[in-house]
Amino acid sequence: MIKATVDPECTGQFSSLFLDYIRQKPHIAPFYNQFPKSANFKNLLEGKGFDAEKRNVLVRELEKQYSGLEISEKTKAQIRSLADGKTFTVTTGHQLNLFTGPLYFIYKIVSTINLANRLKESYPEFHFVPVYWMATEDHDFEEINYFKLNGKKYQWQSKQSGAVGDFELDQSFREFFKEVGSFVPELFKEAYLGSKKLSEAGRKYVHHLFGEKGLLVVDTNTPDFKKIFVPVIQEDLLNHTPNQLAEQQTKKLEELGYKSQIFPREINFFYMISGVRERVEKIGAIYKVLNTDISFTETEILEELNQHPERFSPNVVLRPLYQEMILPNLAYLGGPAEVAYWFQLKTIFDHFSVQFPAVMPRNFALVLDKLAMRKMGQIELEDERLFQSVLDWKKEFVKIHASMEVTLEKEKKELAEIFEKTGVKASDLEKSLGNAFEAAKVRSLKILDQLSKKIRKAEEKRLNIQIKRREDLQDYMFPGGSPQERVENFMRFYLEDEGFIADLYDLFDPFDFDYMIIKPENG
Repeated sequence: MIKATVDPECTGQFSSLFLDYIRQKPHIAPFYNQFPKSANFKNLLEGKGFDAEKRNVLVRELEKQYSGLEISEKTKAQIRSLADGKTFTVTTGHQLNLFTGPLYFIYKIVSTINLANRLKESYPEFHFVPVYWMATEDHDFEEINYFKLNGKKYQWQSKQSGAVGDFELDQSFREFFKEVGSFVPELFKEAYLGSKKLSEAGRKYVHHLFGEKGLLVVDTNTPDFKKIFVPVIQEDLLNHTPNQLAEQQTKKLEELGYKSQIFPREINFFYMISGVRERVEKIGAIYKVLNTDISFTETEILEELNQHPERFSPNVVLRPLYQEMILPNLAYLGGPAEVAYWFQLKTIFDHFSVQFPAVMPRNFALVLDKLAMRKMGQIELEDERLFQSVLDWKKEFVKIHASMEVTLEKEKKELAEIFEKTGVKASDLEKSLGNAFEAAKVRSLKILDQLSKKIRKAEEKRLNIQIKRREDLQDYMFPGGSPQERVENFMRFYLEDEGFIADLYDLFDPFDFDYMIIKPENG
């Protein structure tokens, strides 16, 4: 495969905040630490304080989590390397979507692996480990219980609740698997049919796809990780400081004209036990777990926190801070909305004396197959014009290729001049005739407008084949109206070519934030 790139703005898929960030607009600078370019990682390396005890916890937890897998010496070495003060991580995170979910899950991880390799080239005295943060604590099952492939939605229906990582791959899943088992690659059969829980299957297939590239999968839903976060949880429960700081930062961004991506709460934690992950809300002097009968006094909730920190699960406001407190991390790679919401959080990091990482856009891509390329060639469509609205493109295309001038602008101008000149002469005879000619001009121009529309429709009918090609391209690029990378599963390409992911490593550049158009080499 080969690639071309276009300016992200021309795609219409990115917010003004995101675009201003990648263009390094000065007024955005106070909302982040270091802009993600290779030279700036020197400052991040010098500023990342991460003590030996935290490293030991990380190594122990990863060894425990990988204990049920057959792993290579390389993976074992990657885990052990995290005990070394010269080893750092670069991280991406994502929900536990079935069968990887949409394409951009793959793009996130490839971008992260490539970043680790590029940093090693620039800073050979250090070691960099790419990490996938597996969002096992998420509870929104409806967001992750399906994948889409070739226009069809495959969905697992389950009555389980709570953190999705703990969902059992029960009879309902086995029934669902029968629907997809005939075409999914063997790696998914081994992962899902050989696992008891969704988190176990997720680790297995991600490791199968990316383990030999050095990627480590971390599940942070453990007591020892949460113990590190206890001071933050307590501060949030008692003083609500993160809420205050995030709201102040959000207000500053809004004053600059940017929309909020996330909305902080007074308490930014869920209470989580088997089958339950519900928000904690303080009502009077009582801490209430919503939609349950569970409640605590202040003394009781602090005791619960100290005995069971794993039962407190951060929301989107504090998950990034949690990440940076348990990983020796230098960069987070995410999509446009993720990148934008980190800017609401920098003062929280400053308050807890945790270094704010480089916030990096993952690579963005549209993959074209040979048929799509052929249709582009048939209608002479350039890369940038792929993202123009079909309606605007059609208007321009018909105007250029019409057998006659469809707008009738010349005729309208000539007709208007006839009525205006004649009207002036006629008004010398009788003043009211001038008004009559003006009214007749308006009626006549309306008739020409109507005829112009009929001519356009006739031309569109004549050019129907070309227009249909453009509409088919649009459906291919934006299935269901959303960008391909946010809808289509990677199996769309992997089933035809198992080298698909391998090709992405060569095409993706973690420091290039342009939008890629990936094409077959002999398209």
